[in-house]
Amino acid sequence: MGGTLSVAIATPLPDDEDLCTLMRHIEPRLTIDYRPDLLPPMRWPADHSGDPAWRRTPTQQHEFERLLGDAEVLYGFPDGNPASLRAAVQANPGLRWVQGMAAGAGATVAEAGLTSEDLHRVVFTTSSGVHADNLAEFAVFGALAGLKDLSRLAADKASGTWPERWPMRQLYDATVLVLGLGEIGRACAARFSAMGAYVIGCNRTVRRVPWVEQVYLVDDLAEAASRADIIVVALPATAATEKLVSADILARLRPGAMVINVGRGSTVDEEAMIAGLRSGALSYAALDVARVEPLPVDSPLWAMDNVLISPHTATLDAREDRRIAEHFAANATRLLNGEPMTHVVNTVEFY
Repeated sequence: MGGTLSVAIATPLPDDEDLCTLMRHIEPRLTIDYRPDLLPPMRWPADHSGDPAWRRTPTQQHEFERLLGDAEVLYGFPDGNPASLRAAVQANPGLRWVQGMAAGAGATVAEAGLTSEDLHRVVFTTSSGVHADNLAEFAVFGALAGLKDLSRLAADKASGTWPERWPMRQLYDATVLVLGLGEIGRACAARFSAMGAYVIGCNRTVRRVPWVEQVYLVDDLAEAASRADIIVVALPATAATEKLVSADILARLRPGAMVINVGRGSTVDEEAMIAGLRSGALSYAALDVARVEPLPVDSPLWAMDNVLISPHTATLDAREDRRIAEHFAANATRLLNGEPMTHVVNTVEFY
């Protein structure tokens, strides 16, 4: 307990806010080393990889490695890639903690191929929770876009067509299944419930969750799916969640059901989803993620009128970097006070 923490900023920060001062204000025991000249410039808010065309000189690379090697804590994954993360962890025996910028940062930790000793020595945390409200809003937007025939309305407007009237579907008539009841899933449940939908959930454990009428175990996903007009996928990418929303699960949804994915693209059988969208078994999909990103130009999803595609940007807003900084500083206080940290990566399943 007590003491100080030396932090090296390993990810680009925005120019318009002094986030280092903010973090030190929240937790004065932080000593922060930030060298913006050693980091690629951001192209947009929360661009934590920075401009891919930017390169360090050999002297800058030496300085960057020295910066990382002297710190107890890294704020961000160096250069945003698993190989650089592995090198930084293995080169610094005094490293205690690495803060990832993404909610799904556990996947990068898994790809880094660290030893069991490294994973035991260093705590990895994610920014999970920072993005929950943004993704929940996108999930509601996606549901309304499908229920209200947004693509049809846009096409009619573009062609100057005033068609015959048709009935629109209502969210308050729908049963929404939220798959994954972490912070993102709970935020989705709260918003759908507030708009009158009947919300059920599916999770690895059964526990009471506000706004959720009934929670099923993952083993009972097929039964839960049979009740759903809309499935909202809010799962991380792990071995256990790979294509968890399978062809069988998609077939068990109610006729004309909708798929909304604000988790990871690997969790849904994309080919089966496309087949369902083509046949009419599924009426609509709203996707912030895809199995392969960027979505390949030859993907059938691009040409489907009943698909809404967001380029994994639903989390992004101008305040994201500030919220991550606040989240990090609060966790630093917990670490310095000997309290359990939040959003720690499970280094067995890496979520």
